[in-house]
Amino acid sequence: MDHPLVQNSWNTQHTDHAPSSPCQGLQRGQCSCAAAKSLLFQFLPILGWLPRYPVRDWLLGDIISGFSVGIMHLPQGLAYALLAGVPPVTGLYSSFYPVFLYFLFGTSRHISVGPFAVISVMIGSVTGSLMPNSNFMDPVNGTNETVLNEARRDSARVELVATLTVLVGVFQMALGMLQFGFVVTYLSEPLVRGYTTAAAVQVLVSQLKYVFGVEVAEQSGPLSMFTVSRLPQTNVGTLVTSLIAMAAILAVKMLSAKFASKLPMPIPIELITVRRGVSQTAWHLDHPAPWGSAWGRLSPHRAGLSSLPGALVPNVSYFGQVVGNAFAIAVVGYAICISLGKIFALKHGYKVNSNQELIALGICNFVGGFFQCFSISCSMSRTLVQETTGGNSQLIWLVTFVATLLLNLDMGLGVSVAFALLTVIFRTQM
Repeated sequence: MDHPLVQNSWNTQHTDHAPSSPCQGLQRGQCSCAAAKSLLFQFLPILGWLPRYPVRDWLLGDIISGFSVGIMHLPQGLAYALLAGVPPVTGLYSSFYPVFLYFLFGTSRHISVGPFAVISVMIGSVTGSLMPNSNFMDPVNGTNETVLNEARRDSARVELVATLTVLVGVFQMALGMLQFGFVVTYLSEPLVRGYTTAAAVQVLVSQLKYVFGVEVAEQSGPLSMFTVSRLPQTNVGTLVTSLIAMAAILAVKMLSAKFASKLPMPIPIELITVRRGVSQTAWHLDHPAPWGSAWGRLSPHRAGLSSLPGALVPNVSYFGQVVGNAFAIAVVGYAICISLGKIFALKHGYKVNSNQELIALGICNFVGGFFQCFSISCSMSRTLVQETTGGNSQLIWLVTFVATLLLNLDMGLGVSVAFALLTVIFRTQM
């Protein structure tokens, strides 16, 4: 609920004349205690809003929202980790550390940071190209056959992704310190829409092998998503189960949307579906305990959930191979977060600091990379951004969608940004 007195107090706190970044005050030569306090509150927004938190007005809603979002993090974290090409448990880590850090450093009251499908697909393209399964095939004793060493592959990919995540955080923190938050101006609404829509199509295509129950070789590069193989080997049972699960999820989501005002929290149908599927698998495999072998790497003891992972030092030798991907992920992740944050800030009458958002995301990724997390952004199910550049919007959306769909995520981003910049230059020069 939005109350005028509460909102005015919040706005007063967040619309002061503090420097737009922690470095700006020092650049102006401000050395007084007031300036130091302002810089501290700018870098740690929680110091400003937590003492003024309206418990009676917001606590109940925040508790309900926290449970809802927390439940959604579980299946999304597991699924997005698979998209990134790393063990599912890393998705749970990525739903924990960055969320806590953003609580301390973020300025948006509404966005939910954590694993995001588009970012996971971009990471998956890196793991698939630099560390394909073919690099981890071990010979079988006494035969000419080979078998995939999943443990060795997962360990190597986790190290690679952790290094990539740290580098993403470095880019975001550096851009935030240098006050480069304005770059989101050049990532217009149709660009972000087209890019995320094409990425969603790639996510859908990447999961079809699980829907049909077939094993296909990893493909990467331009036009790789149009490869079709092994359809005659479709597992009918897997296909039927997938269709039933999708129909159930869709039906429950439609009902939840229709009766949203009467429900205290969204129905966690994704989590229910996963839990039911695991229970059925355990029963058919004669493992009555749902935490048995059917969960595999997700067991709390085998996967390490009983104790969070220790720090993992990034391998700096990978920096040269992933620097371009890291910069692209840093920009896309920030653009999605700040765009969504501004929409909700405008709706609820407060402001977000674009440079501080860059720094906050950078800290989330930089620290998270040391604890086996992969790069995060914020989740999105509808339009993310408000219009920034305007004009020729449908043309930009079309170019972004086609380029990303045909050329792959990294090349599509380059083409999209270049085309958007050309339209901005054309409009400003005419």
